[in-house]
This record gives sequence, structure tokens and C-alpha cells, in this order.
Amino acid sequence: MIMNRPIDNQHVIEIKALPSPRAIKIKLPITDQAGALVVETREAIRKILHGKDRERLLVIVGPCSIHHPDAAYDYAAKLKPVADALRDRFLIVMRTYFEKPRTTVGWKGLINDPHLDGTCDIATGMELARTILLKINQMGLPCGTELLDPISPQYIADLISWTAIGARTTESQTHREMASGVSMPVGFKNGTEGSLQVAINAMTSARAPHHFVGINADGQTAIIRTMGNPDRHIVLRGGGGRTNYDAEQVATAETAVTGEGIARPIMIDCSHDNSRKDHTRQSLVAREVLRQFREGRQAIMGLMIESNLNPGKQVWKEGVALLHGVSITDACLGWDETERLLTELAAAITPKPVF
Repeated sequence: MIMNRPIDNQHVIEIKALPSPRAIKIKLPITDQAGALVVETREAIRKILHGKDRERLLVIVGPCSIHHPDAAYDYAAKLKPVADALRDRFLIVMRTYFEKPRTTVGWKGLINDPHLDGTCDIATGMELARTILLKINQMGLPCGTELLDPISPQYIADLISWTAIGARTTESQTHREMASGVSMPVGFKNGTEGSLQVAINAMTSARAPHHFVGINADGQTAIIRTMGNPDRHIVLRGGGGRTNYDAEQVATAETAVTGEGIARPIMIDCSHDNSRKDHTRQSLVAREVLRQFREGRQAIMGLMIESNLNPGKQVWKEGVALLHGVSITDACLGWDETERLLTELAAAITPKPVF
């Protein structure tokens, strides 16, 4: 006898349709200018990765997470002239993170909760993220992000020049499969406890073809078949309360990924455990990374810096206005210190013409 009670979705409150990727892209189409920048930047990153450009470092710099469009645009307006001035030594990509993995609970990012109030208006969040990416690319500044939800790339990946798979998801088969199919270079972070092997395994997996369930441009459930992504690298971010950016550990990482056939496979994240979760220490990490690069550690391809208009972080509280350009997730360097740091680091690299 069938019992008179539901079997499926017993803990689900609501299932609400999301506009399809095609619908949102029609509403917010990529421009020729933005598309050209994405193509150009992805290719420039590939040249760094594969040793065709050995003079420059890739620098991913910007807010830990974006929670307000105006602050993101203000930051981009400050970063753009610096990126232009230093382009012969750095390829600068703005960090535009809209999805935040949580160890337990917390704000999951602008896509998930754009109003910062727990209403989780994802449809608005997805459009807002695409709007921000469009405008920043239109300003002439390429964007990088972490792809967390495997559905999100269908909505925003055409506006992303570089992406990361985070420490909490590098070991996930779903994210390795997704990375095998995305069109931009991908950095895999080592595990939260510091394990390098999970990132190496992820690089190997993402290189291979995969079949998996996803969605198509119309939002229909589909079988996705990928050819594998040749443009992968690791991101050393420390873990388990320990750093992993010193010369010995960078050399160990270089040896570990030799079989991947990538000339410059190592990026250093100056934040997280590498800074011992003290945002002011990011400058020390960045200087050490540059020292190793200048002394011949060509396997280093670049670094990541968490930076915002103003230093530190703030806690969102209902009814209390947020300070402009201050992080609501990890603490960041302020813009003034960021500009000084980038200029200092660039001055230590002998420039060569970029054609």
C-alpha cells in the first residue's frame, strides 16, 4: 500500500525556475569590445603559462568578494591606469568574486544573496554579476573569479579571462569536470589543510575529457561532453595554519607538476594561510614571491592579492549602513597600499617591450 504522504523533496520549501542563460545573455549581451578583451587576455595568460612570455607575472588583484556594484566600479577605475602603466611587467586581472564557499554557514556571495538579507534572490544576483562583469570589461580591465556553482559558468563565463577552483572544491569531481570544459585558464588551489596532491590530481583530471550532467543555454538538463583543458596550474595558498610560499615548497610544487608539461605552473595566493590570515602580511608574501622569480624561479607564473578601496573588513548588520569599499568577507589591503605595492614590485622587474 502506498502511504498518503510525499516521498520526494521533504525538506524543500520551494523550487523556483531561474531564467535561462540564453535569456540573460540576450538581455545583457557581451559587446565586441568586451569579447575582444576576454579573448586577448586568455591568450596572454596562456603565453605566460606555457613559457611563451617569461618576462611578465600574472597578478589577480581585487576585493575578496564583491557586494556592491559602485564599489567594484570605483576599484576598477583606480586599477585600470595602474594595469596600463605596468603592462610590460604585469598582466593584471581584477578579482571579481561573486560566489563564496563557506566552511559552515554565512553569506554565500552576490549571486546567491545580492541584497545581503538572506532573501537569496539568485535571479537578480546572476543578472547583477553579469552586469558588473560587462561594465568592468568595457572599462578595459579583464576579470577573474572562482567558479563555485557548476551552473553559473553558463551565465557569466564568456566574460571571465581566468578562473580558480577553490581549496574546498579542488577535490570535487564535479568541479574538475567543469574545469575540463571551461574556455579560460584555470588555477586549482591546494586543499584547506595544505595538501598539494589534491590540486595536482585536479590538474590531471581536468586535462582529460569528461561526460557529465549540466545545463545548456536554454536551461535544459543536458549531457556535457568536454575535450579537456590544457591550460591549468596550481595555486599555493597555505593551509592548516601553515604557509607554502617559501623557496623550498615552491620547488617541491614545481617538481610535483613536472609531468603536466606546463612551463610556469605555480601561482602564489598572498592571502589566506600564506598571510596567516593577516591582510597586512600580504605585502611580505608578495615581495618574497618576486624575490624568488627574480632569482630564477621561472615556474612562478603570478600571484593573487586581496585588495579593496579601504583596508580591513566590516560585519554586515541589519539596519546598519556599510562603509564604502570595505570587505564584508576576508580583510583586504586598502587601495593606497595596493598601488604602492604593485609599483614597488614592478620596479624590481626589468621591463621588456610587449608587442
